[in-house]
Amino acid sequence: MNVSSRAALAGGLAVSSVVLLSGSAFAHVSVEPQGEAAKGGYATVNFKVPNERDNASTVKLEVALPAEHPLASVSTQPVPGWKAEVTKAKLDKPLEVHGKKITEAATKITWTATGSKIAPGEFQQFTVSLGRLPENADRLVFKALQTYDNKEVVRWIEVPEDGAPEPQTPAPVLKLSAATDDHHGGATAAGTDDKGHGAQEKAAATAGSGDTTARVLGVVGILVGAAGVAFGVLAGRRRSA
Repeated sequence: MNVSSRAALAGGLAVSSVVLLSGSAFAHVSVEPQGEAAKGGYATVNFKVPNERDNASTVKLEVALPAEHPLASVSTQPVPGWKAEVTKAKLDKPLEVHGKKITEAATKITWTATGSKIAPGEFQQFTVSLGRLPENADRLVFKALQTYDNKEVVRWIEVPEDGAPEPQTPAPVLKLSAATDDHHGGATAAGTDDKGHGAQEKAAATAGSGDTTARVLGVVGILVGAAGVAFGVLAGRRRSA
């Protein structure tokens, strides 16, 4: 085997290793906010559930909500072919939200397949509205159980630690951003309040200005190009003469 063949083989093995490692790193239950999840506000998040098995389908997902940071408001978005159930429990210490005392909070969300499954090679997203997010935490950990139709249960409950290697079965972690004045979290990011609306108008104005500049530069470019062509033609005629 010559040197070039060995180099090609080594490169192929390296790429394959990267692909395999990337797949194992991302093929787990995760949670991501739609927009921002700001401290002290409300957020809409997606729990993404991939199917890791070649011979079984996912039929159930259970997500435990953080007991150390109780969430008074939890609502699920309907998913065709799935039934969502929110389990609540009494709080040892009542919460005060918008001047009202809350004596119970959600402790778990369970999605059960009623006519659909997450088949091999597929994934499903489950959308949830959460609030009020804690002001004294940088993240929320949601331990999850994924059940397959062959009765296998995968426990995504290992808490990732900063600076440490990712666990084999990490729990979904929602990172919280800095608190906002309106305490609506994702609403500002989505541009649904006055600040967001103003930001959209500013962005639109900037985009319009950019379009105008682009048009002017385009016209100038065309004129310069035409002048260059004309100069070339005249120069050619002079050389011929």
